[in-house]
Amino acid sequence: MIDSPSINVSDIEFQADTLDVHEAAAAYQEHGCLVVRGLMKPYVDEIRADIMRRFDLAMSLYDKATKNPNGWGTPDGTLWIPAPKSFTRDKQIMVVSCSYMISSAFLRSTFHTPTLDLAEAVLGPNIELFMNGQCLVKEPVGGHPKNLHQDGAYFEHRFEGPFAMLNYAVDTSIERGALYVVPGSHKLGILKHVDTLSHLGLDDREWPWEKALPIEGEAGDSIFFHVKTIHGSKPNYTDQPRPVFIHRYRAANDFITVSATNVADREKADKVKEQATKENQHGFMVRGVRPFETQA
Repeated sequence: MIDSPSINVSDIEFQADTLDVHEAAAAYQEHGCLVVRGLMKPYVDEIRADIMRRFDLAMSLYDKATKNPNGWGTPDGTLWIPAPKSFTRDKQIMVVSCSYMISSAFLRSTFHTPTLDLAEAVLGPNIELFMNGQCLVKEPVGGHPKNLHQDGAYFEHRFEGPFAMLNYAVDTSIERGALYVVPGSHKLGILKHVDTLSHLGLDDREWPWEKALPIEGEAGDSIFFHVKTIHGSKPNYTDQPRPVFIHRYRAANDFITVSATNVADREKADKVKEQATKENQHGFMVRGVRPFETQA
């Protein structure tokens, strides 16, 4: 069990303009997380504008939301979850429908050379995109918290798993919903999760926020974390939205063995995970080439 953060942000922090990818990769492998200041600055303004356009679109479609297994969905593809009591409506935005299929800037940013150099140092030479990009927005004055959790609880992989990159689209303080991480927690394996308002999360009696390290940052700062690293974020208490965008890279031969968003589905999928194959789990290649033997 990891008690409280034994390292500071400065121990996992690098600057984009002086980035040594091998040193950064070593820090990532040791701590399961990494901060690179300013890495996405070339793209952040354009991506933020695209995210907020989709945010406004989702709001305009609020009355058309329909129930789905993870909450509600509007016709644009935005995911909504229950709103806190302080809201004047019963739903709040969680995942905005801004993806690689929607935003050219978002897609272009996946090919950023320094980012791919870092991904290669962690994953090897043949790298594909996992998923279609993800943009989350915490609404003002109480926008959704995300309990401490491991992404591996949602999508456990056969090998290394995704190399995730969360990017601040605006300057983000603790009050605005900064990301928290638990350095070293990737070495604990996949832990037991419980159902929460925002899907799977760790029991907060075992994993309170005091065990995690908050990472405040500016627009364009990037936080990398392992699929088994514990992370999460508190509500947005400011009067402005908090958008972030996420890239996930993985080795071209890796694949999901367990996929779920709630405890019941996870337990069911875990029983058959040995039957999982790479078939139909091919993402767009962003570096290298897909070896023939990875094609199931």
